[in-house]
Amino acid sequence: MISKKMADSLNKHMNLELYSAHIYLSMSSCANEMGLKGAANWFMVQYREEMVHFMKFYTYLVDQGKNVELLSSKAVPNTYKSLLEMMQRTLTHEELITKCINDLSEQAVQEKDHATQIFLQWFVTEQIEEENNDRDLIAKLKLVGDNGHGILMIDADMGQRVFVQPVGAPLAV
Repeated sequence: MISKKMADSLNKHMNLELYSAHIYLSMSSCANEMGLKGAANWFMVQYREEMVHFMKFYTYLVDQGKNVELLSSKAVPNTYKSLLEMMQRTLTHEELITKCINDLSEQAVQEKDHATQIFLQWFVTEQIEEENNDRDLIAKLKLVGDNGHGILMIDADMGQRVFVQPVGAPLAV
């Protein structure tokens, strides 16, 4: 049985995951406008992953017998100066998500909500991967600086990323 307080916290975070998806969809569009098709692909994959995260929270809440509340979201930024800026903002955002997941996990421990603790464990592990990927791309972008050839090589590498639907995850766009 999930408490109202825990359900409210999970619902709030579910909406943050949807906001995250919107950020990455906007970044995909911006990268496309910059001519960085690989980065546009990378951010589109990121968008799809965030939609899976959103749906995981949605499904968990519904399975717990809770009615979800979709909140209005603020507008997301849609202009960036460079791919490096987009990746730095991505890392900052993912660090915020990590903090929120950790806070949710701590709340679940305090409430002795074992089901929610288990549910959140996947996200704890996922955030390690998210932040590591972002740091790797930032390091590469810093190495090449403003060198167009270097940026294009990184862009081509980003274009190789493919979306993989996690096993057992609810379908998302």
